[in-house]
Amino acid sequence: MKNEKTQGLEASGEHILVCLSASPSNAKIIRTASKMAKAFGGELTALYVHTPASCRMTDADKKRLQNHISLAEQLGADIANVYGEDVSFQISEFARLSGVTKIVIGRSSTKRRHFWSKPALTEKLAEIAPNLDIYIIPDRASDNRYRAKKKVFDNQLLPRPKDFFFTFIILAAATVTGWVFLRLGFTESNVITVYILGALVTSIFTRGYVCCVLSSVLSVILFNFFLTTPRLTFHAYDSGYPVTFVIMLAASVITGTLAAKLKYHARLSARSAFRTKVMFDTNQLLQKARDDNDIINITAGQLVKLLERDVIAYPEVDGKLSEGCLFAASQQTDRQSFFTEKEKSAVEWVFDNKRRAGATTDTLKNAQCLYLAIRIKDKVYGVVGIRIGNKPLDYFENSVLLSLLGECALAIENSRNSKEKEAAAVMAKNEQLRANLLRAISHDLRTPLTSISGNAGNLMSNYDKLDDQTKMQIFTDIYNDSHWLISLVENLLSITKIEEGRMNFNMSLELIDEVIDEAVRHICRKDSGHKISVEYKDELMLARMDARLIIQVIINIADNAIKYTPTGSEIKITAEKKRDAISVSIADNGGGIPDSIKPRVFEMFFTGENKIADSRRSLGLGLYLCKSIIEAHGGEITLTDNSPHGCVFTFTLPSEEVNINE
Repeated sequence: MKNEKTQGLEASGEHILVCLSASPSNAKIIRTASKMAKAFGGELTALYVHTPASCRMTDADKKRLQNHISLAEQLGADIANVYGEDVSFQISEFARLSGVTKIVIGRSSTKRRHFWSKPALTEKLAEIAPNLDIYIIPDRASDNRYRAKKKVFDNQLLPRPKDFFFTFIILAAATVTGWVFLRLGFTESNVITVYILGALVTSIFTRGYVCCVLSSVLSVILFNFFLTTPRLTFHAYDSGYPVTFVIMLAASVITGTLAAKLKYHARLSARSAFRTKVMFDTNQLLQKARDDNDIINITAGQLVKLLERDVIAYPEVDGKLSEGCLFAASQQTDRQSFFTEKEKSAVEWVFDNKRRAGATTDTLKNAQCLYLAIRIKDKVYGVVGIRIGNKPLDYFENSVLLSLLGECALAIENSRNSKEKEAAAVMAKNEQLRANLLRAISHDLRTPLTSISGNAGNLMSNYDKLDDQTKMQIFTDIYNDSHWLISLVENLLSITKIEEGRMNFNMSLELIDEVIDEAVRHICRKDSGHKISVEYKDELMLARMDARLIIQVIINIADNAIKYTPTGSEIKITAEKKRDAISVSIADNGGGIPDSIKPRVFEMFFTGENKIADSRRSLGLGLYLCKSIIEAHGGEITLTDNSPHGCVFTFTLPSEEVNINE
């Protein structure tokens, strides 16, 4: 058991996780992780942890981070994004849940200045994930002294005018409520809770932390000015009021900050849930796709819906890009601008180099679209362009974009693999049918050919010595064997033409009784022991058919009845009109067909087992040919039991009405 587990682990390979950042040295770390993944023959995942500070990165850091993500994608890594404040915890949790065996991370240049300072990322990660192999990549270059520069204020964190308005309204309401509480005899602790509640409400209805902190400070000032003795002054008679003010300020700041953080995490959770729903919906749509074009069209449609941007898709066909298909986000889109030489050059470059290019990149950046390859590793299935305009993609949009393109590439690969398997299965089936045919012909034609050759040789050598009765018997045997061979060849030729679609049907209106009478005259009666009777229950039964093929169907079924029923059996052919169809039944009173093989009697090369048949075993083509001919005429053929014993083969043909003008 231990050896089996070891082999399973070795077969699964390593899963290497590399951490992404905006540091200039991160490119070296990504390349090192890629080399490790190739050396171990394992899987590579690139992880970026979004924190509240990510929103305050400078434009240069954002662009550098995007370049690192593109580099990891180019080197074959799966891009993953998680959200949280504790980076080391998020990395360790992702590694635990994803089965990561090794983590590659850069050496942090941050040093602990005091014993109360936070430990470095590498130190904390090694502490909380002791079972993982952590590779710390040193970098002696000058860019190791890089410090992530953050914007002091971010547009998403700065309060809006309406935020200040809400803050002042809430503070005014809290002050009035506190004054009413004091008039009603409530204690000052009740009033303090009202201001703390005001700070919580402010953090809910405003953006960022500024208004929350402002509300906490103003709450202390307003409480001191309006609700402590003496009123309308900042003095306080009670010596314990300063402590009360400090505790009130700290409680307001802490509760307001916690509420703001909860709101931030709720927003991240909503984003994560939205992304999960998008991926789920896309996966369901891709499962219904019929071919590569459907898959790419579905993906492009989802991108237009999510990003609200124009999307252009170029599918790959036989190693080359086909014509692009534009999915416009609005009717005012200038379609011609997507098909200029500048745009086509960017598309071809992405297809050849398997890297992103165009807008917001350093390659062919004058293009109006950002072009990305739909690929899995080194196999490219197409190129997708996203119109950027004046608004670059943010982290969330880029994450969703990469995920959707990954799903698209995976769906195309699965679709092509499925088609290849189906083609291989069809080819294997055809080879099996061909082998069965050759084997059946080599075995089953030997007996009649040997009989014909032997009888002919006997006649040539002993013709004058044989009496007339013996000669007639030999001639009859030669005729029967040759008739069997001719019937077999006709069946083979007919099946080949029907399978290849080359069968020419000479359709005409025919009376079914004339067709049946002609078939009965050609049925091979090997002895007089079989009695064949015909019954027509209706008159003037017309059907549009190829009379020659329908005659062949009747002969094949009747010959089978003669071959597989004992001497003295009766074969009855009945024709009648049922609604809009003409039904022809061929019944015998032989031993019948076992229920276990009835579902297979119309299969090609199926012969079953019947000891009553003569030495020439059937190839199992007759009933298969009958089924093909009847279905080509728009009818159906069935097998049922006869009463009290035997079987009944019934086929139907669409009937035609008699036209007097004809």
